[in-house]
Amino acid sequence: MFTGIITGVGRITAVHDLGSSLNHGKRLIIEAPAGYLDDVTLGDSIALNGACMTVTSFDLDTHTFTIDISVESLARTSGLSELGRVNLEKALRAHDRLGGHIVSGHVDGTGHVSHFAQIGESWELRIMAPTDLAKYLAYKGSITINGVSLTVNRVQDFFNADGPLGLRGSEVSINLIPHTVENTALGSLKTGSTVNLEIDTVARYVERMLRVDATLGDAAALKANA
Repeated sequence: MFTGIITGVGRITAVHDLGSSLNHGKRLIIEAPAGYLDDVTLGDSIALNGACMTVTSFDLDTHTFTIDISVESLARTSGLSELGRVNLEKALRAHDRLGGHIVSGHVDGTGHVSHFAQIGESWELRIMAPTDLAKYLAYKGSITINGVSLTVNRVQDFFNADGPLGLRGSEVSINLIPHTVENTALGSLKTGSTVNLEIDTVARYVERMLRVDATLGDAAALKANA
């Protein structure tokens, strides 16, 4: 479990194949900030750009650790097989503050940056989310983008016509304060960049309850009319 509050920005420095076929995943070597791994042990969970991964080895002298990522995870995430900066968050401990929102570290889908520009002292980030995630996105609701807990300022739907980047789905608008841009890897995003998305856990349960209630209601109506 995570909070979406980034605790460090690392860098993927090497990507190695775990086998010779397309069914094999990758081993990543990640360089963390100095001192970041001091309280890490083998098997700990660290989220990379919002995806929960397991530490398989680490070296305190070089501030590096490794994770193994499966083909399934690679297919459902973005930016985890490429060299470059990544957002890091260690798993939530029982006595930690929940500064962001409840984040599972399980990526629900990928979106695309449709706009990223500075407005005053802040930055406006717009993301085109896929249609299947649209029902979970709401004004002032929470969303995790590349592991960062953020608040949705606006939602615009493009279901029947192409939206930005020629895509269909929902465009969410996010405001990034300077602190977020400076202390996460979001500042390196650009129009067209692909990002990992995780929808709010509460929204997931609400959707499930409504769907089950509707199904039970339909079943009761059919029985009553039988």
